[in-house]
Amino acid sequence: MSHQSELIATDIDAYLKQHERKQLLRFITCGSVDDGKSTLIGRLLFDSKMLYEDHIAQLEADSSKVGTTGGKFDPALVTDGLKAEREQGITIDVAYRYFSTAKRKFIIADTPGHEQYTRNMATGASTADLAIILIDARHGVLTQTRRHSFIVSLLGIRHVVLAVNKMDLVDYSEERFNQICDDYRSFAARLDLPDLHFIPISALDGDNVVDPSQRMPWFRGATLMNFLESVYIGSDRNLRDFRFPVQWVNRPDLDFRGFCGTISAGTIRAGEEVMILPSRQKSRVKEIVTFDGNLAEAFAPLSVTLTLTDEVDASRGDMIVRAGNLPRTADTFEAMLVWMNQDAMVPGKTYLFKHTSQTLPGSIETLAYRIDVNTLHRSPAPNLELNEIGRVRVSLNAPIHFDPYRNNRGTGAFVVIDRLTNATVAAGMILEHDPDPARRCVWDDASQPSADEQTAEISQVTNEERRARFGQKPVTLLLTGLTGSGKTAIAVAVERKLFTAGRAVARIDGEQLRRGLSSELGFSAEDRSENLRRGAHLAAMLNEAGLICLASFVAPNESVRQRVGNTIGQGRFLVAHVATPIEVCRTRDTKGQYAKADAGELPNFPGVTAIYEPPTEPDLVLDASQDSIDVCADKVVQLLVEKGFVR
Repeated sequence: MSHQSELIATDIDAYLKQHERKQLLRFITCGSVDDGKSTLIGRLLFDSKMLYEDHIAQLEADSSKVGTTGGKFDPALVTDGLKAEREQGITIDVAYRYFSTAKRKFIIADTPGHEQYTRNMATGASTADLAIILIDARHGVLTQTRRHSFIVSLLGIRHVVLAVNKMDLVDYSEERFNQICDDYRSFAARLDLPDLHFIPISALDGDNVVDPSQRMPWFRGATLMNFLESVYIGSDRNLRDFRFPVQWVNRPDLDFRGFCGTISAGTIRAGEEVMILPSRQKSRVKEIVTFDGNLAEAFAPLSVTLTLTDEVDASRGDMIVRAGNLPRTADTFEAMLVWMNQDAMVPGKTYLFKHTSQTLPGSIETLAYRIDVNTLHRSPAPNLELNEIGRVRVSLNAPIHFDPYRNNRGTGAFVVIDRLTNATVAAGMILEHDPDPARRCVWDDASQPSADEQTAEISQVTNEERRARFGQKPVTLLLTGLTGSGKTAIAVAVERKLFTAGRAVARIDGEQLRRGLSSELGFSAEDRSENLRRGAHLAAMLNEAGLICLASFVAPNESVRQRVGNTIGQGRFLVAHVATPIEVCRTRDTKGQYAKADAGELPNFPGVTAIYEPPTEPDLVLDASQDSIDVCADKVVQLLVEKGFVR
C-alpha cells in the first residue's frame, strides 16, 4: 500500500514525476473523546509502511511508558506528540501527518475530541475534502459526535465516513454496527452530508483499516484505505467561477508588472478577458507566470502571477474575475460564526475581518440565533461564548467581493480578529440568502451592471437625436457634503440657470427620495448606502432619457460614491464636493440634527457620530461659506460647459 515503486531504482526522474502528479486528498479524523482517532491514524501509517524502523522502535519504547494498551504497541503515540497529550492520553492540538500510497497523496489532520477544543477541530476541518467521524461501538452516537458532524456539515465537507471503531470490544457484532448506523442516519438527515459511508473497524488491531477483516466477514464493503484511495473529489472544487484575489503587485523592473496571488476558484487562460474589482476596469490576460515557466492555463488552487495587456490600477485586496461572472459585492452579509475565544462575542464591538487578501474593520451587528449542536435547535441569545455557533449579520466599513461559502470556500470564508490582542476570535462562513433584502446594501455587481454595460430596451429615439434636440450631453452631477453645507440650495440654483438657458434638467435629492422611494430606510450606514444606490439608478434612467441630473446627497462614503459612478457610467458622472466647514453647517441646521447627534440621540450622523470621507479627486470643490449660492451655481454651470456637456 505504500508509495514504494520499482522506478526508484531504475528511473528516479520518472518516479518523481509520477509522484508529483498524484492527486492530493486532505482529510480529518474527528469524533468524541477516546473514540480512537489518533490510534486510527497511527494504524494507517503503520500498516501502509509509512513509518521508519527507528521511529517504530521509539514508539514501542514509549508505549511501555505512556501507552494506553497495556505495554503493547500504541499507534496513538504517532500523532500525540505533546507531553500533555501523552500524559493524559488525549489529543489537544491539531496534528498533521503526510503520507502517500501508489494512488494518492494524503494530508491528515488529527483533531481533538474534547468540547473545549472544538475551535481546534474547526480549524483542522476548514481545508479538508473528507472527514472520518469515529464512533466507539460501545457508546454509540454521543454529544461530541453530533457537534463534530454539525461542524463538518457547516464547513461544507461533502464526503464523510462514519468509522464505527472498537468493534473488537463488542464481539464484532453486525447487529450493533447496524444499530449505530441507523441512529446516526436519523440525526444526519437534518444535516447537509451528501456522500455518507459506514465502515466497521478496529483501529488497534487493524481490522478493515488497510486490510480486510477476517473477523467481520459480514461486511463486504471497501476497507478504509481503499475508500480513501478511490473516493472521487474531482467535482468538489469550483472550477466555474474564476476568482483571483490580488495579494501583491510584482514590479521588479520597468518592463514587468504582474499581479500575484492564489486562484481561489475557477480556471483562467492566456488571452481571456477579465475585470478588476472594484474599479470594473477590463483587460485581457497577457501571460500566466510561474517560477517554472509560463502556463497556457491555470486553475485553483495554483499560485500564479497574471500580467495584463493594459496598464490597469489594481492592488492588494482587489479581485480579478471574468467580466461576465462576477461575485457579490456588499458591506453587509449574513454568516454562520464559530466563536473561538474565551471572551464572549460582543455585538456592535469593532473587530477586524480578514477576507481573502484584505483586512477591514467592522462589527457583528446582530446575533440572529445560537444553535444547540446536540439538538440543532435555534434559540435567541445575547452573545456567543467559546465554541458556540450562531447566525450573525456582519457590517463592514467598506464593501467586499464574495460568494456564498457553499459555492466557494475561498471567497466565502473569513476570520474575525480582535483589534487589541490580534488574536483570531472566530471563523465565519458567508450564507447565500439575506433574510431582509429590503434593508441591505445591495451593491451586487453580479446583478448591477454599469450604465455602459446595460442592454437598454429598443427605442426609436437614438442618443444622438436626444443630444441634438436638447443641445446637451446627459450627465449626473453628484453634490456631496455635510448636512447644512448648502448642496441642495446649490442644486436648486443650478437647475434654474440651466432651465432658463433652455437645457433639459432634473433634480433628485436624498431627502426627497426618503419621502417616497426610500420611505422604509433609516439612517444607518447601510441604509444611507441603499438610498444612494436607488438614487444612482434613477439618475442613470434620467441620463438615458437625455437629461442632465443634479443629485444632492450626503454620500459620506468614498467607495459608495465610486460605485455610483460605476452604475451611472464614468463618462457621464461628475462629483462636486460642497466643502462648507462644519461650524457653518451647524449654524444652518434648522432641524437641530447636530445638537441631537452631539447628545448621542442620532447615531451614524456624518461629521459627528460617523465619519464623512471627502472625495479624493472631486471635479469641483465649493465652499458655500465663502461664496454665495449664486456664485457656486455659476461655477457648476461653468464646469458643465468646460466638460462639454452643455454649450
